[in-house]
Amino acid sequence: MFTTLSLVALGGAIGASLRYLSGVGVLRLIGPTEFPVAIMSVNIIGSFLMGVFAAAAAHRGLTSFSPFVMTGVLGGFTTFSAFSLETITLIERGQMGSAMLYVVLSVVLSVGGLALGLLVARGVFA
Repeated sequence: MFTTLSLVALGGAIGASLRYLSGVGVLRLIGPTEFPVAIMSVNIIGSFLMGVFAAAAAHRGLTSFSPFVMTGVLGGFTTFSAFSLETITLIERGQMGSAMLYVVLSVVLSVGGLALGLLVARGVFA
């Protein structure tokens, strides 16, 4: 268990560092913008890489690397990749209603949770 946790932590540090560097790179490439292009780019790239790894690991029997790669590196890079994988997994199981509910609830409740957190914190620190 400790070894797996260590691999997740190491992967998370690598992924978070890559997310930061990717964001900086995108902003240097296109310049400042009001639209969150850097974050969107990271989410799309991370989701693509999650799909590639999930298929490759399953095909080649490398799922033992999943904690490091999927939870650690890609989870640190973007949690959106895990969200995307869970959504597609539900769709592939034929659970379209659950998939749509998961997407809507995740987005609405996450944005709502952030908004509530801001209101609470701003009230406390005002």
